[in-house]
Amino acid sequence: MSCYSCRRFNLTPISLISPAKAKPDMLHIALFEPEIPPNTGNIIRLAANTGAQLHLIEPLGFSLEEKKLRRAGLDYSEFAALQVHRDFSAFQESVVGQRLFAMTTKGSRPHSQACFQDGDVLLFGPETRGLPEQILDSLPATQRLRLPMVAESRSLNLSNAVAVTLYEAWRQLGYLGAIDN
Repeated sequence: MSCYSCRRFNLTPISLISPAKAKPDMLHIALFEPEIPPNTGNIIRLAANTGAQLHLIEPLGFSLEEKKLRRAGLDYSEFAALQVHRDFSAFQESVVGQRLFAMTTKGSRPHSQACFQDGDVLLFGPETRGLPEQILDSLPATQRLRLPMVAESRSLNLSNAVAVTLYEAWRQLGYLGAIDN
């Protein structure tokens, strides 16, 4: 699928991690060391409602049994495709062959200029510190994306940032798998 951004900027997909183990026909959300249970609960609900695969990369700042997490996710956790990884290396092994887009306030271009494809992985850092430089530096500049904000702002809430980014990617894919209203 080609989108306006890809044609406009003459971009070609860059594969970061080689042959896929993850389901190729869905988008992936990856949370690197998330810290706040209600954010992750909201994202579990988002994943369930969009058909996205959710990856949680340990260490987590909470227990998956925490009441605030369950309350925010309501009863959606049973419908979400959720995978927990012991560390970033284990996560990388699980998404071999998938394109990885890191969301960061230091991104070189807005999320809307990316040309998303089935199987792409949207990676988000912890709420208080974002993704480590080592991870960001391992990705091409074209795969380090940012969400536009006014100059005085530092960042968006994690669950809001995931929702905005995921819905843009899903929109580009024609809301693949969504019910027609």
